[in-house]
Amino acid sequence: MHDRTSRLRIYASTCRSTINAVIIIAALCIFAIAGCQQEGTSVLGEKQPLSKDERMKWWRDARFGMFIHWGLYAVPAGEWKGKRIDSIGEWIMERADIPVSEYEPLTKKFNPVKFNADEWVGIAKNAGVKYIVITSKHHDGFCLWDSKVTDYDIIDATPFKRDILKELSKACKKQGIKLCFYHSIMDWHHPDAQRPFYPNYNDAKQSNPNFARYVDNYLKPQLKELITNYGPLGVLWFDGEWIKDWTEPMGKDMFNYVLALQPNIIVNNRVGKGRKGMEGLSKDDQEYAGDFGTPEQQIPATGLPGVDWESCMTMNDTWGYKSYDQNWKSTEDLLHKLADIASKGGNFLLNVGPNAEGLIPGPSVERLKAIGEWMKVNNESIYGTTASPLGEVPWGRCTAKPGKLYLHVFDWPTNSKLEVTGLKNKVKKAYLLADKKRAKLSVRREDEEKVVVSVPSEAPDPINTVVVLEIEGK
Repeated sequence: MHDRTSRLRIYASTCRSTINAVIIIAALCIFAIAGCQQEGTSVLGEKQPLSKDERMKWWRDARFGMFIHWGLYAVPAGEWKGKRIDSIGEWIMERADIPVSEYEPLTKKFNPVKFNADEWVGIAKNAGVKYIVITSKHHDGFCLWDSKVTDYDIIDATPFKRDILKELSKACKKQGIKLCFYHSIMDWHHPDAQRPFYPNYNDAKQSNPNFARYVDNYLKPQLKELITNYGPLGVLWFDGEWIKDWTEPMGKDMFNYVLALQPNIIVNNRVGKGRKGMEGLSKDDQEYAGDFGTPEQQIPATGLPGVDWESCMTMNDTWGYKSYDQNWKSTEDLLHKLADIASKGGNFLLNVGPNAEGLIPGPSVERLKAIGEWMKVNNESIYGTTASPLGEVPWGRCTAKPGKLYLHVFDWPTNSKLEVTGLKNKVKKAYLLADKKRAKLSVRREDEEKVVVSVPSEAPDPINTVVVLEIEGK
């Protein structure tokens, strides 16, 4: 009897172990499948087609990103041979007519020993940023990662010997920020991509007979490196597509190429030839490649229903670092732009240009910190919102979610009466978003399309106070 009982216990223990093992294996399989689905790849390595809406969802919810322009141009910092060079800092090679032989030696001076990836990503995260777009390669051709198809990169050509993008990739994953890369189609350094007639690197009329070889043997292999070794990426943000050698069929081919490497990646419209200058919006979404428009240094005057777009903007007058550019936008201006862009259904990609030591300029850090303080209280009125259904409002801007309107009040009413016109819905409740207790504000309907909200005599936030209206219906 004792031996039989022991055998039964051993058998039961073995069964439990087997069941537990099966449960663990099943759970691991579920996690593996879920992870693969998230990246758009099956467990067998087969690519799963994703709809545009599936790919764009996180981006549409994010609303706020950080642009980072950084490279060799941070070394001259806007000056060449003792002379201040007009225009943006990252274009100094072209604007100062610097030959490749004189620009290349800047690699020996690029040693950003104060660079700290965790610090950079922390600054972004504390500002309320959801994704970072950094220049993997700008027009000057210098690469911020250890590329296997060139020595003109951070590891092989500089004394720094650290892979910037690898460190940022790890920091972004650790802190929950989407990493994205800006990558230039144009290349002033590569002999197969250069304009034939120096010093006009940006000649849009001239062709290089070897450009197709550059695309196949250099541009595509580098993009494969970036996606394979530093991904999954959120966005590939192309630029420099205006040169004569680049065509719309090339853009479509590149769009399909990067989606084949990572099916859930998002690609901007500068991969093709459709954008209308600095307005950045595609002429025809069906005809031209790309997922979203790219207005530069501007905000579309009105909303664009059904169109995905992102306004990229500098904090001063340059993208790449210029030591003497101190024309900084105010925190108030930047916060108003954030609300304005969200109220029109767009994303805000706000730039920083680190210096040659690897530090983000103090004025940029100060403004990002102030934006972050506002976002900690009010991010609900930005993340995941859609464009205003009310049109223009005289006191500020409006963003929306199902059942809620967020009234961004820039100009606080002196009579404590906030008038909201164009609203037929019944208002169930009104309150200040900053009020943790959600104390009700009095609401009176004045006519069929107008309600009046009684607000405090002074604005709780002088820059942008958000009043929430919970409404019935759409």
